[in-house]
Amino acid sequence: MLQQAIDFREESEALFALLDPLTDQDWERKTQFKEWTINDVIAHLHFGNYLADLSLQDSDAFVEFLRRWGEDRKQRGNRAATDAWLNGMKNRALLQHWREFYLEMTPRFIVADPKKRVKWAGPDMSVRSSITARLMETWAHGQAVYDLLGHVRHEEDRIQNIAVLGVNTFGWTFTNRGVAVPTDPPYLRLTAPSGTIWEWNPPAQQGNRVEGNAVEFCQVVTQVRNIADTTLQVTGATATTWMSIAQCFAGPPENPPAPGKRFRQ
Repeated sequence: MLQQAIDFREESEALFALLDPLTDQDWERKTQFKEWTINDVIAHLHFGNYLADLSLQDSDAFVEFLRRWGEDRKQRGNRAATDAWLNGMKNRALLQHWREFYLEMTPRFIVADPKKRVKWAGPDMSVRSSITARLMETWAHGQAVYDLLGHVRHEEDRIQNIAVLGVNTFGWTFTNRGVAVPTDPPYLRLTAPSGTIWEWNPPAQQGNRVEGNAVEFCQVVTQVRNIADTTLQVTGATATTWMSIAQCFAGPPENPPAPGKRFRQ
């Protein structure tokens, strides 16, 4: 069984529980993430889930779908093309459609070979990486909704998947910006929601480390918080530079939000 698929389903269910009581008016409220509405967030998550599942099941169909959707995106823009694909589905209808699909796709990932290579919009990736990316996107975009509604999320240790993704994309963060990758990855010591200590990389003798709350580290590498808005302790030039530009998701370089711009309302 692929644990990351189970973790993805549980994270999606947690977000569903937050959204289920909303009224139709709530769905058009704008989040702090690029002024996306809650409808925009769930449409984006559902679209990504659909692509990942299609790639798992039929790589040729995935390539053809992405080609056709890409042509439409050039004409309409990203969000408009996604809305057209959804036939304008909104609010509770979209909520139920998103949930039905992630519950349907999860068993296929649970039994899939985690090392199997699948196609994506960028480089091919493993099945394990594909469903981990879906978990990360659900958690990260979900943060904008939690912030908008003023809710504190009950975190679980499944965010370790996101922390690992953050660590594994240390080099990518620099390469993506055309910058030489530092040869001294920082030592990380993070406290999980359960209180467990997670560590990566050997302790640096000269002081090059990131220490503190694992949730806050995940918030920084997914760019839902600026490092200045966390209590993380960052020591050393490499660690400081990394935390100022960390990006664990694919695509062109993105800058984190400015200090104080993302918060629980």
